[in-house]
Amino acid sequence: MNPILGVVFHWLGGLASGSFYVAFRPVKRWSWETFWLVGGFFSWIIVPWLLASLMTRDLLLVLHQTAAPTLFWTWFFGLLWGFGGLTFGLTMRYLGMSLGMATALGYTAAFGTLVPPLVRHQHIPKLILLGIFVCLCGIALAGAAGFSKEREMSDAQKRVAIKEFDLKKGLLIATFCGIMSACFSFGLAAGDPIKELTLIHGTPYLWQGLPVLVVVLLGGFTTNFVWCAILHIRNGSGGEYLDRSYPMLNNYFFSALAGTIWYLQFFFYTMGETQMGVYKFSSWTLHMASIIIFSTLWGIALKEWKGTGRRTRLLVALSLAVLIGSTVIIGAGNYLGSKSAVTASK
Repeated sequence: MNPILGVVFHWLGGLASGSFYVAFRPVKRWSWETFWLVGGFFSWIIVPWLLASLMTRDLLLVLHQTAAPTLFWTWFFGLLWGFGGLTFGLTMRYLGMSLGMATALGYTAAFGTLVPPLVRHQHIPKLILLGIFVCLCGIALAGAAGFSKEREMSDAQKRVAIKEFDLKKGLLIATFCGIMSACFSFGLAAGDPIKELTLIHGTPYLWQGLPVLVVVLLGGFTTNFVWCAILHIRNGSGGEYLDRSYPMLNNYFFSALAGTIWYLQFFFYTMGETQMGVYKFSSWTLHMASIIIFSTLWGIALKEWKGTGRRTRLLVALSLAVLIGSTVIIGAGNYLGSKSAVTASK
């Protein structure tokens, strides 16, 4: 166990999550449902199965030996999370990366971090609670920066960086997205027996979470596949996959790249979780904070904040500083809490 290394892994996961949507930007002329589903095949099916097969032992046998209720609840929470993942793309579409990430992930951080330990009646150390509170303050500051930007910029200025900017629609979608996205954390918790089984089969400790991702993400794929199929029927866009009048090679490549980058967030997340000791539930807050840090930096690079005033830019800077501080506090809380738990057990 090494909480410092765990924080580094979570930062890498946050970098992947905060960056993946950028890879969709070169996709040309495809409907949203087309490039979202192509990316989804890679992020929810192809890459999870490939890496779990290569880096764990007896994947199919482990899943076969897992109790049916465990598989169901892990998949079911993934299904519910799929609604959050589905609307996450719409959140980015209407609010942009900075404000969209902050709003959606604020809900996700709170629900996804606190509910699992509360359900299990697990003690939460004060320092970790402080870190979670600081993280939420950082998310609130990021949201305040977004609202300040909304007041300062004209509609024309907003649409230079975010073509379909719509604050009211975006906030409603982001709220739903954030609450449902927290179900991913519940799915990972429900999959703990799968981790125990794969360790028994000889999987290295660092990779124990990969078989769980296979099941959780299958649930997410189910939701997204059904919704994208409905959109294809409604919009008549199903033929875009094979229509040579579109830049097919370019679109498939960048959609696949986006999906692969997206998956890497949870690849690193499961690695980070193994380093956080008995208080691994705090990994969710670290993950959310890291995502917002890097998505905000991308928002700055993509000039989503261009034209804003000093107050807004100060709020952006403060949110980044506070979020970085929260990861340090939570990492320290895990280290001290786990050290105390080991001492008490002797």
